[in-house]
Amino acid sequence: MNYGQYIVDTMSNLIHQSAFFNLTWGNYLMIVVACIFLYLAIKKEYEPLLLVPIAFGMLLVNLYPDIMKTIEESDNGVGGLLHYFYLLDEWSILPSLIFMGVGAMTDFGPLIANPKSFLLGAAAQFGIFAAYLLAILLGFNDKAAAAISIIGGADGPTSIFLAGKLQQTEYMGPIAVAAYSYMSLVPIIQPPIMKLFTTEEERKIKMEQLRPVSKLEKILFPIIVTIVVVLILPSTAPLVGMLMLGNLFRESGVVKQLTETASNALMYIVVIILGTSVGATTSAEAFLKVTTLKIVVLGLVAFAVGTAAGVLFGKLMCKLDGGKTNPLIGSAGVSAVPMAARVSQKVGSQADPTNFLLMHAMGPNVAGVIGTAVAAGAFMAMFGVK
Repeated sequence: MNYGQYIVDTMSNLIHQSAFFNLTWGNYLMIVVACIFLYLAIKKEYEPLLLVPIAFGMLLVNLYPDIMKTIEESDNGVGGLLHYFYLLDEWSILPSLIFMGVGAMTDFGPLIANPKSFLLGAAAQFGIFAAYLLAILLGFNDKAAAAISIIGGADGPTSIFLAGKLQQTEYMGPIAVAAYSYMSLVPIIQPPIMKLFTTEEERKIKMEQLRPVSKLEKILFPIIVTIVVVLILPSTAPLVGMLMLGNLFRESGVVKQLTETASNALMYIVVIILGTSVGATTSAEAFLKVTTLKIVVLGLVAFAVGTAAGVLFGKLMCKLDGGKTNPLIGSAGVSAVPMAARVSQKVGSQADPTNFLLMHAMGPNVAGVIGTAVAAGAFMAMFGVK
């Protein structure tokens, strides 16, 4: 054996198997983007629970594209690790489990105490349908336009769910990343819009304390909402049903172990799997396209219009009830829970440090979660998808 040649060949194989010889300029660009996302998540603390796994999935797939290789593309019949994670997104399993966890963590009391909050949550969905029409004008087919427009609800799980149901998986990566990015950037995007459409006097409005909500009301709420919404739009059952099941765990008080599991251990496991798989859809080959830019812009337009619509409807309510409603809580009608409600509180306290809007804003905020799921169900009904 020629040991010298053997060593040379071995070193050559090792070098050529390294990522340096297999990556494109696009991969390096996406690696930079992933590092920026990690910076925002860790240094600026912009929704780190979401951005850290998403950014790391983005990093992994652009360093080692085979980690998302499908079974069909594989030589040995075994797909990449994150491909199997991603299948759980396509099958709507992870988005539904996320909704159950959200339900287990959420207090619907502010919404029950002030049912008018439903209207603010509904108004904020206007951005979704405005973006739907705009997406069609930009050349997307109707199903793709629907899947893209749901970004306006700032609800990552619903965006993934609808893209999967409408078989728009080619757009799922950009849609999911845009949705989660805007969820993370709520504190940056919303305040200028809120201030643009409100006056200083409106931002200073103090709202009356919400009435106490009984335990019976809290138990009946998830049951009644499930019956009513699913009767009208059966296709919303996976999302609304899991959301309300999680909330029933919480409010019934008899399944504390299930509440704890759904809102903690299970929720965080699902976030890890969903986040990394979503990030892994952003390979340079799939992500660096003009279509992706259109999706990101459309998502921003939808989110901005939804925020503005919620605030403007809040102004209308303020006029109708004689100045009792602070229009700022309308911006929380998007379903980024609880970040959007916190932003309403922050902007209100900037106008008047003694103003406390958080609980009032939580009503439209949780209504927005339901509203975005209903909007997704409405699109599915339009296209005859079950």
